[in-house]
Amino acid sequence: MAEFDFSQAIGALRSKYDTIAGAVDLDALRTQIKELEQEASAPGLWDDPENAQKVTSRLSAAESQLKRIESAGSRIDDVETLVELGREEDDADTLAEAQDEVGNLDKDLSDIEIQTLLDGEYDERAAVITIRSGAGGVDAADWAQMLLRMYLRWAERHGYKHKVMDTSYAEEAGIKSATFQIDEPYAYGKLSVEGGTHRLVRISPFDNQGRRQTSFAAVEVVPLVEATDHIDIPDTDLRVDTYCSSGPGGQGVNTTYSAVRLTHLPTGIVVTMQDERSQIQNRAAAMQVLQSRLLVLKHEEEAKKKKELAGDIKASWGDQMRSYVLHPYQMVKDLRTGYETSQTQAVFDGEIDEFIDAGIRWRHQQRREAAKNAE
Repeated sequence: MAEFDFSQAIGALRSKYDTIAGAVDLDALRTQIKELEQEASAPGLWDDPENAQKVTSRLSAAESQLKRIESAGSRIDDVETLVELGREEDDADTLAEAQDEVGNLDKDLSDIEIQTLLDGEYDERAAVITIRSGAGGVDAADWAQMLLRMYLRWAERHGYKHKVMDTSYAEEAGIKSATFQIDEPYAYGKLSVEGGTHRLVRISPFDNQGRRQTSFAAVEVVPLVEATDHIDIPDTDLRVDTYCSSGPGGQGVNTTYSAVRLTHLPTGIVVTMQDERSQIQNRAAAMQVLQSRLLVLKHEEEAKKKKELAGDIKASWGDQMRSYVLHPYQMVKDLRTGYETSQTQAVFDGEIDEFIDAGIRWRHQQRREAAKNAE
């Protein structure tokens, strides 16, 4: 067996590390951590628990990323020293330990590299996944349930918090659809590459003649849009008109400028309020109603954007992104990236990280090419 080439392996590790460090910009990351530390230590931070949670979560994620990258750099130096020591003492055990560490480092750097590619607008969000059975009858419903189990097992393997939010069961077997949430940072960035049509080829367990059946299921992945229970409205976005109230209420109401009309200039929404005797009270009430209307509008816009992000997934021939073949051979193959494996049962048990990583790299390459073509 050929001797392991430590010089080439360590050189490759350093090259990968330098690429990651350049992509992340470690100085900018350290600056971000300092700024987040100042926010986290500010008096009254927890007066707004939702914002405080965001700040502390971002700080924790940034610190973890920096520590992981710096640790990898130190480990490369350490393994190089270990190789020198093993060669000086002609110690096979030390060199074997160094070779194992090179393998571990390469895997860890690949994981870090994948994280650096999750730079989309919504990539850091939690994910909501919906699986729908497509063409293929009862086999498709069973296939949709198999996919649900696969993704839930993947989440369990990583210790990700998850919950099934809705399930619609089919009449004979399987499910018509299911929606579940994975509440983990970057869950959307990782799982968004799983969106599309998944095709299964197998001997149908529901066919008494044992014929081969092809069935389809659609996987839709959208980011969990953060709920907002308050809308800040800058004064510059408002036109405030006051006028005399009309209707019953007595002389004071009808002769003073207590009624208020608020116009939200960006949207054109108009709210009037004249029930209260005081202009201040009417303005406060009108602001409350305006905020409620803007909140509804925001949610509608978010729902529209999530639909655009999810895309139009038909779950039929011609648009499948991955094939799972159990007969006449065993193979799972991603039709976009070309990644494949014959370990079908492992895939169904949630071992899909290689497919996800390949999908993330493929998507990044697609974005780079699109940006280049747009120049």
